[in-house]
Amino acid sequence: MASLKRLFDTCYPGLVRFLYRRLGDRDLAEDIAQEAFIRLLRESPERPEGWLFVVAANLARDAHRRDSRRARHLELLKAELGAVEVPATDLQVVREETVAGVRDGLARLSERDRTLLLLYEEGLAYRDLAAAVGVKESSIAPLLARARQRLLRQLKEGPHAPPIATASA
Repeated sequence: MASLKRLFDTCYPGLVRFLYRRLGDRDLAEDIAQEAFIRLLRESPERPEGWLFVVAANLARDAHRRDSRRARHLELLKAELGAVEVPATDLQVVREETVAGVRDGLARLSERDRTLLLLYEEGLAYRDLAAAVGVKESSIAPLLARARQRLLRQLKEGPHAPPIATASA
């Protein structure tokens, strides 16, 4: 039980950060992180840290799909009701546009590229990254380099650029 507490103390903050960057919703990130730990208790994997991030990434992907459907529905309702938006300050607008641009760029990448970049940002070891995306550890450095290049290209081309596909995504 002490090892579980130690794992929770060391992994939970990074797991929530990873999920927040992916989802943009702190409460949802915390809920998914907790769900990942609950599943950890049931499964008892050999490499719990990497396993937690992989499970959390899968839960986040499912939540994102659910939220995307809900958001499309709300946009339709908003258009029907003719809702009025409150203007934001210039700094808020720039920050929101930047965050939205990065999220959009990440969303337009393959699932593998997005997962690699976000998990790498959380400091996971190459062997855990390799396990998360199902490749050899020696492949991680070039995969990360290409994922960064694709993200930069997406950010440069903007939200109207087509998604970038990878050969084995």
